[in-house]
Amino acid sequence: MQRPEEAPTGLRGEAGSGFRRAAMFGGVMVLAFGVAAAPLPMSGRPGQPRLTVAGVAEDPCQQQRALPVPAGQSGQFEPDTSVLRTAAGPYLAARLSSSPNQSACAAVAEQADREWLRAGIVPGNTAAWRSMASRALLDLRLDVRPNGAVVAGWRSGWDYDWPRDSSWVAVALAQTGHPAMAHRILRFLQRMQPANGIWAARYLPDGSGPVLDGRPAELDADGWVPWAVWSWAATQPLAPGSQARRELAQLWPMVVRAADAAAGSLTQDGLPGPAMDYWENSVQVTLGTVAPLLAGLRAAADLAADIGGTAAARDGHRWAAAAARLATGVTASFGRTGYQRVPRAGSGADAAVTFLGPPFAEPGPQVLRAARSAQQALTVPNGGLVPGGAWTGTPGVAWSAETAFFALFDASTGQRDQAAALLDWLAAHRTNLGSLPEQVNSAGQPASTAPLSWTDAVTLLALLAQSGHMPAIPLPP
Repeated sequence: MQRPEEAPTGLRGEAGSGFRRAAMFGGVMVLAFGVAAAPLPMSGRPGQPRLTVAGVAEDPCQQQRALPVPAGQSGQFEPDTSVLRTAAGPYLAARLSSSPNQSACAAVAEQADREWLRAGIVPGNTAAWRSMASRALLDLRLDVRPNGAVVAGWRSGWDYDWPRDSSWVAVALAQTGHPAMAHRILRFLQRMQPANGIWAARYLPDGSGPVLDGRPAELDADGWVPWAVWSWAATQPLAPGSQARRELAQLWPMVVRAADAAAGSLTQDGLPGPAMDYWENSVQVTLGTVAPLLAGLRAAADLAADIGGTAAARDGHRWAAAAARLATGVTASFGRTGYQRVPRAGSGADAAVTFLGPPFAEPGPQVLRAARSAQQALTVPNGGLVPGGAWTGTPGVAWSAETAFFALFDASTGQRDQAAALLDWLAAHRTNLGSLPEQVNSAGQPASTAPLSWTDAVTLLALLAQSGHMPAIPLPP
């Protein structure tokens, strides 16, 4: 959501929608040591958002300690590392700024970062795309905390774990060759999942529980998490008796609770009841909830075959039936009005229409037409996209995650030229440190905070799809 001074509603932070600000706990403050950003002048038109955090660096003397870098801080990352060089030397935590061992620390940290990158895949067909992918991967490496929590953004109000974002990050890391880190994220989500299977909107990164700020649970995580487990499993050799097989069995109870909650949410018309989705500004039945639930039910049904056994087979059949009911309901209600935000004519386009295409589903002609129409309608003059036609944020401000949604959809549906144009736009609108920001203001400047873990993840998947390397969930038989 945006902060109150930036827009009335949004996707990060505390928006002007009546939410109470949550107290900050010690674990989060430790992660954000010494990073208060100096106030910057507003740029662009009045009311336009400004950039407060331009990237995240690694403290070389305490590897994996994240140091958010305020906008305006000069410096440059050592190539393929998260070690930031400034005029005064490596960027360090304040109390270690005079450490005599900083050069030795930096050398060790740089080698570790490069080895981690080399262990996986850095997608991208151009130098700019590979540069963007490298920074996104290194940023995600710092966003994922040792306990598996994913910090959505390194700015107060953004420095929490959203199950939605975490799921996408787990998929991006698994698909780029970092399955152990992806599994760590999934285990954190499993520890946070309540008995009813429905995650809270967000969690404290220290794992102490949900953020109690008045937001209701967001049902879409019960679709995103099973998809994340399915995507992680797709990269693993699930031979009987293998470690990957044991790890999948360990995650399976979480998938069962999530898929049961998704199936149990369906009402008489085949759609779930009202819930808050990724816009986080209202509680209703939206495309942003129904599409991920459909993907999650299909993913869980497919995983049941990998688990094996009578109970899993029975669950898989039940979830496949629920997915069929939901798919019919989506077509009958949302399809009737051109897949707008809610099943009501005039509710406007929603970037979530992309969730009805690959890698989640094979889109029919009507969905393809709706996505093309939405992409045109949601593009703002600076070249990026907004979340929806009814979006009430600051005019002219593009959102990077939504722009990347369409890059992923276009790449996955063979529209490579359109995908390339969006990927070029994302690469051209990074911060001076190379990180992808949450927003780009009407003047074309990075805004809000960078990096945003969700944008990093979606962009990496779009780059993989552009190269033809993104698995899609199969339809249940």
